[in-house]
Amino acid sequence: MMRDITLGQYYPVESPVHKLDPRTKLFGTLALIIALFVADNVFCYGIAAVFLFGIIAVSKVPVRHILKGLKPVIFLLLFSATFNLFLTPGEELIHFWVFTITKEGLIRAGMMAVRLIFLVMGTSLLTFTTTPNQLTDGLERSLRFLKVFRVPVHEIAMMMSIALRFIPILVEETDKIMKAQMARGADFETGGLIKKAKAMIPLLVPLFISAFRRASDLAMAMEARCYHGGEGRTKMKPLKYRTADRFAYVILLVFPVSVAFLRVFL
Repeated sequence: MMRDITLGQYYPVESPVHKLDPRTKLFGTLALIIALFVADNVFCYGIAAVFLFGIIAVSKVPVRHILKGLKPVIFLLLFSATFNLFLTPGEELIHFWVFTITKEGLIRAGMMAVRLIFLVMGTSLLTFTTTPNQLTDGLERSLRFLKVFRVPVHEIAMMMSIALRFIPILVEETDKIMKAQMARGADFETGGLIKKAKAMIPLLVPLFISAFRRASDLAMAMEARCYHGGEGRTKMKPLKYRTADRFAYVILLVFPVSVAFLRVFL
C-alpha cells in the first residue's frame, strides 16, 4: 500500500506535457478541478474524461502508474459513494431494512466516485510530469501578485515543494521500517482495530525520528548555503512561455467553458 502513493513522484520521459511551462500545468490542474465541480451530467463528465485521458496519452506516462495512486483513497471513495447512495432522497429503486437506494442517489454516487477518481488522476499527472524544482518556480511565479499583500510567496512555494519531495522519501522509509519490524516478529495485519493501532507504535516512532532528522539535516544544509529567503535571488533557468504553452492555454480555457455550457443547456 505504501508504494501505491504516487503523489510527489516524477516520471522522467520525453513528452510534450513534460516540456510545458509548470505554470501552464498548474493552470491545467486548476481548470480540471473547476470543471469537475461544475459538471453535473454525463456529457460534462464525458468531456472531462476525453480531456484527462487525452493529456495522459500525450504525456506518455503509463496509465497503470496513475491508477496506482487510487489505491490509498479507495476507502474515501467507497465512503463518499455509500453516503450519497443511501442518503440522497428521490425516486425509490430498492428498499431493505432501514436503507433506501434512490435513482438520484445512484446517479450522485456514481458522479462523486468519478469526480474523486479524476481529481486524484489529475493531481498525480501534475507531479508525474513536473519536477519539484519546476513546481516551486511555477508556484512562485503564479502567486507573485500576492507579494503586494506582503504574503511570503517564495517561502510558501518552497515549503510545498519540500513537502512534495518528502512524500516518496517517507513512503520508502516507512516501507523499510515495516519490513525490518516484520523480520523481528511484528504483526501489522491480524487482530482488531486496537491491536493494529498498538502495532503501529514500533513503526511510527522510528519514522518520526527519521523525519525530524531529515528535516534537521535539510535546515543545516540550507543555512550552510546562506539561504535567507527569496529576496534578491535569481533563477539559473527562468521560466518562459513558448508557443506550445499558448496553444495549451487555449485548450485549457475552452475545456471548463465547454463543461459549463453543457451544464447550462443539458
